This record gives sequence, structure tokens and C-alpha cells, in this order.
Amino acid sequence: MEIRFATAEDAGALLAIYAQYIDTTITFETVLPSTDEFADRIRSFSAFYPYLVALEEGRIVGYAYAHRAFTRDAYRFDAETTIYLDRNWQHRGVGLELYGRLLDCLRRMNVVNAYALVTEPNRNSVYFHQKAGFREFATFTDTGYKNGRWISVHDLPQE
Repeated sequence: MEIRFATAEDAGALLAIYAQYIDTTITFETVLPSTDEFADRIRSFSAFYPYLVALEEGRIVGYAYAHRAFTRDAYRFDAETTIYLDRNWQHRGVGLELYGRLLDCLRRMNVVNAYALVTEPNRNSVYFHQKAGFREFATFTDTGYKNGRWISVHDLPQE
């Protein structure tokens, strides 16, 4: 597996992976963004934080990135993390390797706290994050509304 920094040119491939989740409660987004919007996100987030892609046989199979968790300056050593894998590449170790690299980059940047927000029900994601060194910290009940129901979110900081 190859892991490298994402570029705006990767937007189409990343959007194809993200599209696999748009109709689920895994993302709070309700409309799939355009390729240009996604490219802008990559540029925006990667200007300050790592935005990584995982490739198998030259094909992007997942991505992980971090962004600022909170806006006040005192939170500058905190980041929120996100990961999406092509569903055909889940449970193969790609996610842990990709996330491990992301977390390593954040440590080198002196980020002290990495947070992941995981919607429920999504025990697989909670388990994945625990395996990556996160712990369940809090649950935000009825935080979002999508697909005709309220969604709760688990806050998982890295240990």
C-alpha cells in the first residue's frame, strides 16, 4: 500500500468513495458536493493539516484528514480526524495504517488531542477508532437530523 498527501486532482476519486456514504448517517451532509467543492475542501484542509490518501495498485481506496476542531486560539493543539474507505477495502488493515500515518503526522505537528466524531449506530466505526487508540468520551444525543430521524454522535478522543 502507498500512502501520500492528497491533492486537489484527487477530488474525483475521493468523491467517489464519499458518495458511498452520502445516503447514510455516517456523514451529516445531505447532498453530495461537486468535484470542484471537494477539491476546494482538500486545498483548504491540507493548507494546515495532513490530508492523506491510501492507494492499492495505483488506485485510491481511502482517505483520512484532519482539520481544526475548535476555533478559539487556545484549541490550536487539537484536531478533528476523519476517515473514509472504499467499502470494498474495509477490514483489510488499510484504515488502521492510513489513520496511524495521519495520527503520526499530527503528533509531529504538536497536536495534543485528536478527536473523532462517530455517528450511531455505527459500532464498527467505534470499534475501529478504539483499535486506533481512541476512547469513547461523550455522546451528543440527537445532534443531527437526516433521513427522517435524529442522529447521536460519540466523541472519541485519542488516548
